[in-house]
Amino acid sequence: MFVSKEAQPSIKKVCITGPECTGKSALAKFLAQHYATCWIPEYARAYLDKLGHPYAESDLVKIAHGQLRLEDEWLREANQIMICDTNLLTIKIWSEHKFGRCDADLVKQLHTRPYDLYLLCYIDVPWENDPQREHPDKREHFWQVYKNETINTGVPYVEIKGDRTTRQQLAVTAIDNLLS
Repeated sequence: MFVSKEAQPSIKKVCITGPECTGKSALAKFLAQHYATCWIPEYARAYLDKLGHPYAESDLVKIAHGQLRLEDEWLREANQIMICDTNLLTIKIWSEHKFGRCDADLVKQLHTRPYDLYLLCYIDVPWENDPQREHPDKREHFWQVYKNETINTGVPYVEIKGDRTTRQQLAVTAIDNLLS
């Protein structure tokens, strides 16, 4: 179902993850600029903007395909690291929350596509309304889900908390450590 490409051995893949509205995209853009590399946007945003109706379970598989395709396409443009503004972990979490299950091929791809570091964004950023955000009242619940799922990947992770400057410093320190 999914087409997998192995990462170039010299390129480190960093995934920014966490619940809705936790500053992931802003951090991804900052880090890409800081390290003069590419960042992979969240494919789901563009997909859902064009969908025109509430998403179905089958849409999550299409979103996963799109997210992986973006990663594969941009890998050649990466400079030492590739910053991913989400990955299949988010799709798995939402699928299980909304539909009570997750596509088996999606789960397989999650476990076979390597990442070198997760930056797990905390919920201490003020909520901003957005038509694609669904649960302002369940931030603590989703924080725990994301934290548990991130830990279960076995990939090193760093919790990103605090004001914008502190978050950026935590992320840069974590990535510098990864690159050294």
